[in-house]
Amino acid sequence: MIFSRGGFWQKLLAAIALFGITLAPVVAAGPASVEPAEISARPITQFRIGNDEKQFGPLEFVGGLEMTSPTRDFGALSALRFLKPGSDFIGVADTGFWFFGTLVHDADKRPSGIQNFRMQQMVDAAGQPIDEKWAVDAEGLAVKDGIATVGFERDHRIAEFKIDPDDMKAPFRQLDFLIPAWELRRNRGFETVTRANLNGQHAGGLVVVSEKSLDKIGNIFAAIIEGPRKGVFTVKRNGDFDITDGAFLPDGDLLLLERSFSMAGGVKMRLRRIYGESVEKGAVADGPVLLEADMGYQIDNMEALDVWTRDDGALIVALMSDDNHSILQRNLYLEFVLHED
Repeated sequence: MIFSRGGFWQKLLAAIALFGITLAPVVAAGPASVEPAEISARPITQFRIGNDEKQFGPLEFVGGLEMTSPTRDFGALSALRFLKPGSDFIGVADTGFWFFGTLVHDADKRPSGIQNFRMQQMVDAAGQPIDEKWAVDAEGLAVKDGIATVGFERDHRIAEFKIDPDDMKAPFRQLDFLIPAWELRRNRGFETVTRANLNGQHAGGLVVVSEKSLDKIGNIFAAIIEGPRKGVFTVKRNGDFDITDGAFLPDGDLLLLERSFSMAGGVKMRLRRIYGESVEKGAVADGPVLLEADMGYQIDNMEALDVWTRDDGALIVALMSDDNHSILQRNLYLEFVLHED
């Protein structure tokens, strides 16, 4: 739901949910089998509530979905990557689940539904489901050549898994994330795991950005953990927004999804374009805000972002929200065209 601007108790409950105390905790039981889920998807035709405006700076709203399911484990969707542009996808939930599905578009190229959605609980080396949230608080995701690279917070680590939608196993290795572990805050760790452009300065290497692990001058810790120029850098913190996901654009810039919450203003989201040349060892990366939206828009706890190219050449920015398994929040999927002119 969208919370009323004056609803103190609604905002208080939203804050409780947003910062990690779920109102409807979900614990999966039994073996880590693949769990099909029927998804009901209500189309979202307006981004700004009550207004048919489509253009928001360089971003043009295409459409969206509000997703619900009777499946107990559905929700808490924290990262999304497309395996096929705008179609098959993989994701992680911060309750320790993998999810897979297929996004469907209508004749006007607007998102219209989700098919073949299924979930599987993350497992340990013995193949047993992991029930402790602190051990499987998955927040960031990158994919390449059949490998999923996942960022976890609380038990901070970057781990790699072989992608098998029918049988996801334990990670086969962990990566050195370069940032000193003591600099990572307990619930403010790696929210962004993404790959730089293959032909760019980092040669397709992995880049990780924390949510709100700050250095001594208040900037956000990040690192290039692979490639010829790996090293630690920071992202300039702009206002009271924290980073929840990111992806590189074709020109080498880094698009970051950001979120803020206050009792006065409720939840907000923002997209910021970080100049690619500032993503460099020892640098403070920064760039302009492309979009900012508050509770007058169709947003929620926006946590997932991916970028893909549509068959007509349009550059699509896809966003997804994490409902924290709260009755006060929603699972949303939103699409925008990013105009580069």
